Amino acid sequence: MLHPPNPATPSAAASLLFCRWAGGGTPAKYFKQNPAAGASSHAVIYPKLKPHPQGRVQRIAIFATRIRIATPSAAMQSSSTRHRLEAVNHDHETIPERLAVVTGGNRGIGLEVCRQLALQGVTVILTARDEKRGKDAVESLCHESNLSNIIFHQLDILDGNSRASLARYINSRFGKLDILLSGKAVNLIQSVIVQTYDEAVKCLNTNYYGLKWITEALLPLLKQSPSGARIVNTTSLRSELKRMPNEKLRDELRNIDIWDEARIEAMLNEFLLDLKNERLEEAGWPTMLPAYSMSKTVVNLYTRILAKRHPEMRINCVHPGFVNTEINWNTGIIPPEEGARGAVKAALLPQDGPTGCYFDQTELGEAW
Repeated sequence: MLHPPNPATPSAAASLLFCRWAGGGTPAKYFKQNPAAGASSHAVIYPKLKPHPQGRVQRIAIFATRIRIATPSAAMQSSSTRHRLEAVNHDHETIPERLAVVTGGNRGIGLEVCRQLALQGVTVILTARDEKRGKDAVESLCHESNLSNIIFHQLDILDGNSRASLARYINSRFGKLDILLSGKAVNLIQSVIVQTYDEAVKCLNTNYYGLKWITEALLPLLKQSPSGARIVNTTSLRSELKRMPNEKLRDELRNIDIWDEARIEAMLNEFLLDLKNERLEEAGWPTMLPAYSMSKTVVNLYTRILAKRHPEMRINCVHPGFVNTEINWNTGIIPPEEGARGAVKAALLPQDGPTGCYFDQTELGEAW
């Protein structure tokens, strides 16, 4: 398994028990001052798309100090105070030039994220491991959407030389990076069918370690962003702490003050050992999609660590929904256009927006 030799140690910053807003205040206060437009909000940018359905399943946050599963009646009572990421509706002439990197941008949600960011005037570096597929994706976007602000660069997030090459390219041409969206993941359904030790290692390497390594490689450039960088990590409902059978571990995962990259690695090594010895249920690990669930759980944890360490940035994770893409063999129920919406909005948050938070599509996870 690929492991970094010297994990960084977090700085002594304020604790993020749920998620934080620049300038203080609470989630309710932030959204009260910045009300979303509800079902019509996305029509400003996407007039051809149908409004969101009003009936949404009640979802819970993973970053809460306490977690409560809302009953249907509670969900109906709180429906009037649901919070959403605001629709992006900026005047292009007033936006400073921004540069984004999208990993796994040649297909699915990543491809649509590239399109939507480019339509908002962001210069996008679309990355893919396969050079031909990546270049074909850029050509398709430029032709179909009449875009000229999308660039291709090859990237294998598990290859240190490839990560360094991308960082050198950005530094030499732009000198900074404003947005990083990490969305590459291994096949979810394959994880259901095959859950061997080797497949689990592959899943953790791609979904967590690869994301972590590309973030570390590009962090010096993100620090150069004049407006404060945005980092958006793709997560999943499988990461919810209510799905963690081990009560002691659940409590520990809620306490961000005790975690750093070294402790995450130690936990994952323990998980892999129990998987290898067929002790997952006995030890209290997730037994449904175990490696995938753990990979997304630690992505959320790493997101919170970064947000605590870099308060000048807006760093969040987004669950895109069950999107109809190749990663789930096209069994999803949400089109990529809708699945990309939450990540794009999180990437374009204002400087006083939330950080260290979990979004289920465009909805902020609630603390119960």
